[in-house]
Amino acid sequence: MNKNVKIWQVAGCAVPVTALGLASLPMQAQPQGRYNIVYIMTDDHTAQMMSCYDRRFVETPNLDRIANDGVRFTQSFVANSLSGPSRACMLTGKHSHKNGFTNNEHGIFDGSQQTMPKLLQKAGYQTALIGKWHLVSRPTGFDHWNIVPGQGDYYNPDFITMNNDTVREEGYLTNIVTDKSIDWMENGRDKSKPFILFIHHKACHRNWLPEMKYLNEYEDKTFALPANFYDDYEGRQAAGTQEMHIGRDMDMLYDIKMYLPGMTSRLSPNYLRMIGRMTLVEMLQYDEVYNRLSREFYAKSATMSERGLAEFKYQRYMRDYAKVLKSLDDNVGRVLDYLRDKNMLDSTLVVYTSDQGFYMGEHGWFDKRFMYEQSLSTPLVMRLPDGFNRRGEVNDMVQNIDYAPTFLDLAGVEIPEDIQGQSLLPLLRGKSSPKKWRKSIYYHFYEYPAEHMVKRHYGVRTNRYKLIHFYNDIDTWELYDLQTDPNEMNNLYGRPEMDKVTRTLRKELKKLQEQYDDPIRQKWPIE
Repeated sequence: MNKNVKIWQVAGCAVPVTALGLASLPMQAQPQGRYNIVYIMTDDHTAQMMSCYDRRFVETPNLDRIANDGVRFTQSFVANSLSGPSRACMLTGKHSHKNGFTNNEHGIFDGSQQTMPKLLQKAGYQTALIGKWHLVSRPTGFDHWNIVPGQGDYYNPDFITMNNDTVREEGYLTNIVTDKSIDWMENGRDKSKPFILFIHHKACHRNWLPEMKYLNEYEDKTFALPANFYDDYEGRQAAGTQEMHIGRDMDMLYDIKMYLPGMTSRLSPNYLRMIGRMTLVEMLQYDEVYNRLSREFYAKSATMSERGLAEFKYQRYMRDYAKVLKSLDDNVGRVLDYLRDKNMLDSTLVVYTSDQGFYMGEHGWFDKRFMYEQSLSTPLVMRLPDGFNRRGEVNDMVQNIDYAPTFLDLAGVEIPEDIQGQSLLPLLRGKSSPKKWRKSIYYHFYEYPAEHMVKRHYGVRTNRYKLIHFYNDIDTWELYDLQTDPNEMNNLYGRPEMDKVTRTLRKELKKLQEQYDDPIRQKWPIE
């Protein structure tokens, strides 16, 4: 074969470019419809715990490989910072009010509706989903799926098969999800066809149960407190009424795991179920570490101040979260290594993201839900296939409703008019951003009253400002200048000097509600 003839990996099979009828591969002529897509999504992984975004806390070398070989989005946002709704937005390319799954408490995803996997399936793609689903109804539009019930379990988890059988698997969930994903790519698919594989991890979801080999990891590390750890929520009524405060609401037994053998009766049934899935050997390893830590804690807890206890909880939270993340990073590396070893990287778009961000002590919190930056934002990195030249940072505003049209566009599938997101391909084809791109994003959170008691709210974010309206049993507004106040501590709403900015943002918010056809505009009209 001529050494100058490029080999193109079509669905994992080596094909000469000339055999595809392509003498060269300019950006405008990449072989649409022949790229594979590997979409890796974690739960509650936040950008500040990913070293290509923030090097203060942990190192994530395998996640960083994706960014180093591709692009890192610096303004990546969700439409509704909650697990199930976020997944529904990704699958449909629509905001929550359009796809019908607005909250976890009462939501059941309507699997009969149009979804991106179904459209890809019709276009000849093989579709597979492995891991966390969290949409109540069974997956549709997938040639293969193998999901965990509800949130799933870290230790020796159950999986639901396409026959609706529930099968208990031995091992650590993050490893098993990766095993199953690699096995499907190697043995479960037709290698003559392109595919999209959704690898959905439970990590880094509460209550952060580590893999046994990492039980002692990070125990010698002291994490710096966020600058606003002791936020007093002045001028922000809704922020002061939540129930996600580390010092006040993080449970000493369930979350922090500080219990002695005689305290077993005080453990929640859910926690007992989770740790009860361990083998005897695993239980002995687990107890050796956490019983020791518990003894050390209770030996000095009586003299701890309120602040001392909050800071102790913060350190334990950060360490356990980081342990769970370490296993996740290992497994992302396994997927990248498989694609590399099978010569599939040049023909595969690899996407890594999370269903939303998370608070790692900012404002004194854990969890998500609020439209403040740490949960509104989500990490997003992509390793691009051959034919896409963009590298480094992408600073344009993107949202998780954009994933569906992006994958359809990459596959050469027409994007239905009712999809509300935008294809990201124009951002990936060259060195510069397109002149016409969104200047703002819309957000709407619905789940109240519910766990953590975060008020319902909607809002608009631009490159510099953010306007939020908390509504329902409250009627308050918040305005932030993200340039001068990135920690969102100073609510500027109502200040005379901000009148012009406020009017502009209210107009933009109203425009977005009309553009996305959110019915809330009828109940809470913006003047």
